[in-house]
Amino acid sequence: MLECSLCKFGIGLLQRLLLMNATEEQIVSITTDICVFAKYETKRICQLVIPEFKDEVLYVVDKLVLSPEEACGILFGSSCGHSYDPRFFWNLTLPDIPKPPVNPPKPPKAGSPVSRVLQLSDLHYDREYRVGSKADCGEPLCCRDNDGMPGPSTPGAGKYGDYRNCDSPKILLENLFEHISSKEKFDYIMLTGDLPAHDVWNQTRSDQLLILDDITDMVLKYFPGVKVYPAVGNHESAPVNSFPPEFITGKYSISWLYNEFVNQWVHKAGWLPADTISTLKAGGYYTVQLEPHFRLVSLNMQMCNNQNYWLLLNATDPTGELEWLIDILQAAEINEEKVHIIGHNHPGSCTKAWGWNYYRIVNRYESTIVGQFFGHSHDDFFEMFYDEKTLSRPTNVAYVSGSVTPFQSLNPSYRIYEVDGSYKTTTRAVLDHHNYVLNLTDANLTNKPKWLHEYSAKKAYNMKSLQPADWQQVIKNLKTNNTMFQDFHSYNQKLHVTTPCTGTCKEAMICKLETARTDDPNLCKDKFYTTLTQHDQWDYRRKNKKC
Repeated sequence: MLECSLCKFGIGLLQRLLLMNATEEQIVSITTDICVFAKYETKRICQLVIPEFKDEVLYVVDKLVLSPEEACGILFGSSCGHSYDPRFFWNLTLPDIPKPPVNPPKPPKAGSPVSRVLQLSDLHYDREYRVGSKADCGEPLCCRDNDGMPGPSTPGAGKYGDYRNCDSPKILLENLFEHISSKEKFDYIMLTGDLPAHDVWNQTRSDQLLILDDITDMVLKYFPGVKVYPAVGNHESAPVNSFPPEFITGKYSISWLYNEFVNQWVHKAGWLPADTISTLKAGGYYTVQLEPHFRLVSLNMQMCNNQNYWLLLNATDPTGELEWLIDILQAAEINEEKVHIIGHNHPGSCTKAWGWNYYRIVNRYESTIVGQFFGHSHDDFFEMFYDEKTLSRPTNVAYVSGSVTPFQSLNPSYRIYEVDGSYKTTTRAVLDHHNYVLNLTDANLTNKPKWLHEYSAKKAYNMKSLQPADWQQVIKNLKTNNTMFQDFHSYNQKLHVTTPCTGTCKEAMICKLETARTDDPNLCKDKFYTTLTQHDQWDYRRKNKKC
């Protein structure tokens, strides 16, 4: 696994250089030369990205008590290495209160109220996007001011975006917001993270705060009076993925970002009430009571992000977020509240200890948690939770919505959920979801962008309802019905399929749906999986990683 090898090499090299008392300048020079020589990136990117990360990474590695194998095993799972430090595989204690009997919810009667909820994820707004610029620039992000213009026979960056490693221009976001505000009806918005572009080699804290302010202004302009519930994406920080736990203070503290969330989301926009301030400042998470007996929880999934190197210092429930979540869910159970959880990174991408604890929490409160909504991956799929004793009874489902950005080689999209509405016996369950896409090729050719209904989950997969058992039946059908699977693959890629998915690819894609917790060798074991190995699973995730 390439990420694993690079992780071990990088940490080992830095540890040796620090033991040799190398200066920061020497370390930057050596690592930059290696980056260029090995062709990890272009010379320009190497010369920018190493200084971008050096201060924080050197601080972490200097205090690290783990070997490279142990550290990388924590970040990337047991196939990469094993940690023998008990702090890095920990278990939280659940309340000593018996789990209530599980009673599958009854479908709502015809004519019952229905709520509509808009999810926008992974906007990745690029302020430097330039129409007509090079879209094949040889760098991780193109279509930008400094990329220059393409040759006479090569088309440049499209007006509304481009499939070729490019993020969202402002006109794409404004067209999307204008379309939604004029054509759609919904009760509130879930904004599930990643607002800045992918130019991670050249970002500052002020850059990130400017994007946060710009997006807040745009949303306020096009959706006045609409409540918006944001979640924290891994790209919100600078450097990217840098989310120090609360014990890191001083110049490396993350308070510069969390304080601005309060300024933007509570004070400026008024989306969140004042009682969210304390947890936003402490850890970037919060809870809001939407209506009587209905609660939303926004988790900061960067505390389980396997690229958040700060977790190597101590990954035991950073900021106490999961303990807090248990308290919220236990109170919700006692008060007969239903809960929707939103976040950015989906649970199946988490570090092992955090992900396994979260899985256990979801299973304990399966009758309380009736919706989970994430982003991060840019493509469109879902993740299943199963009872921990048999790993066969489906208990919950996490929805992973596609991105607004076309990065990489995808059509922009948004999603609207139909949710059991406000009445005495409501379940608050998801009844259906509708995906909408913009065909970038057509939009750029005609200069007339059309946001089209891509599919309804209920209709596309012939579902009676969207309960966990129904999604498990979808997985069974995907294994045996290749026509349905190819439709699913097309939806997963938001109608811009560039490569077919058969054989091991098909097995890995379906396995991903069954894997809401990381590094579990007991999942994906039925007779459908004839060739799939753990390496295949990691390789599939690596090749399809977009954020």
